[in-house]
Amino acid sequence: MAAPVVEQPTDWTEPGAHPVAPGVHRIPLGLPIPSLHAVNVYVIEDAEGLVVVDSGWAMPDTEASLRGALATLGHRLDDVAQFLVTHAHWDHYSQALALRESFGTRVRIGRGERPSIEAFDARRGLHPRQVELLRRCGADEVADEIAGRPVERSERDVPHTMPDAWLDDGERVALTGRGLDVFATPGHTRGHVVLRDAAARLLFAGDHILPHITPSIGLETEPEPKPLRSYLESLRLVRDMPDTVLLPAHGPVRPSVHTRIDELLEHHAERLDAAAAQVRAGRATAFEVATAMPWTRRRRSLGDLDAFSRMLAVLEIEAHLDVLADRGVLDAHEEGGVRRYAARG
Repeated sequence: MAAPVVEQPTDWTEPGAHPVAPGVHRIPLGLPIPSLHAVNVYVIEDAEGLVVVDSGWAMPDTEASLRGALATLGHRLDDVAQFLVTHAHWDHYSQALALRESFGTRVRIGRGERPSIEAFDARRGLHPRQVELLRRCGADEVADEIAGRPVERSERDVPHTMPDAWLDDGERVALTGRGLDVFATPGHTRGHVVLRDAAARLLFAGDHILPHITPSIGLETEPEPKPLRSYLESLRLVRDMPDTVLLPAHGPVRPSVHTRIDELLEHHAERLDAAAAQVRAGRATAFEVATAMPWTRRRRSLGDLDAFSRMLAVLEIEAHLDVLADRGVLDAHEEGGVRRYAARG
């Protein structure tokens, strides 16, 4: 069984440093993304300096919030010895890079993020590979919207450089009072990692396991070919470990990782069944299937979503269709640059 959860605020986004276990505090930091509200970073007190899991989006307000929360614990920003980052999305990685410039703080991230970090170039647009994939999905209109979106100066200026060192699957990060085991959990991004403190029964889950929402799949500069297959395998990998407390990047702390993984696996099983049913009904492309399916807990139509959300939805459906093809449920072939699916048999 997982360890008991220290009482948390009713509103998980409430500012401050909230204890989750002896020597571990959760600090929510605001985001310029209304749908996500905030990102949790976790401060681990260690004799050789603070260790912070994830870092927030590099902005003056988030730096001030982190500084203020650390002050309530009797610490300063230059007390942070290292950042351990679960993946390279800006809300997790960019503030670590900015603080490294100011304080020389060591930054580490999963080795699998290297291709996307090296390939990122805001001059190509924020989602150049996704534009190509959308066209393969038969979603030219969505692709045009994403390609035509200007890159704001604030986005161009977000730091996105290499870390000081990589985190490797199977590695143990040895701290003075605890050890953190690194597990590669590709899917949300190809290099996503989780950090597990087995003795304290804690899982620093990043975006791999979120309590209220299902994470996007493969949204990165260089996505892997089959991100949903990797994500489902990664969920099962963690599910096979003894249960722990869930320390997510977005949302409240939860007492059981297993419970949430079971819900996520059930959700994706239902989406796989629904996507297969749409293909059997004659819809042949990921865009056609996505258009026929409901989205969000409010069961909205694809056309009611903003362009970014439509992009995520279409690419998520393509990932589901590819899993179905791998399983032999569907056949897939490309015709005129568009991938088309048909029910097998």
